[in-house]
Amino acid sequence: MLLYSDVIAGDEMFSDAFKIVEVDDIAYEVDCKMITIKDGEVDIGANASAEEAEEGTDDQAQTVNNVVHSGRLCSTSFDKKSYMVYIKGYMKAVKKHLAESNPDRVPIFEKKVATFVKKILENFKDYEFYTGESMNPEGMVALLNYREDGVTPLLHLL
Repeated sequence: MLLYSDVIAGDEMFSDAFKIVEVDDIAYEVDCKMITIKDGEVDIGANASAEEAEEGTDDQAQTVNNVVHSGRLCSTSFDKKSYMVYIKGYMKAVKKHLAESNPDRVPIFEKKVATFVKKILENFKDYEFYTGESMNPEGMVALLNYREDGVTPLLHLL
């Protein structure tokens, strides 16, 4: 299994167990779904046994986003102004990381990231925000939105 981590905070954000699409060669779009889990239960994606068929609902069950739950992502919030301050600092940190680890990627990142962020800001009210498990304020913020059907969740990660 391939784990995708935030290069700034080091938090594991998602894995290749989910459908991943690369966006503009700078970001990822991860398909999510809502799942129901019981307290203490770990979802490994297997089908429930026919012998263990449930009757009714369990009081301890909760519905969660599978990617948010498996990545132990933490909900956070931004207003548009504070997000703009955050994203400028984050882009600067990512650019520095790329300059050190893969300098050929810097021009691609610089060229495409402004357009990506502009799309986010245009639809800012449609997003929910999640940080990695460490809740490092300088780390990646995953953006949860919904497909055109208004029901299917997806995460955008820069």
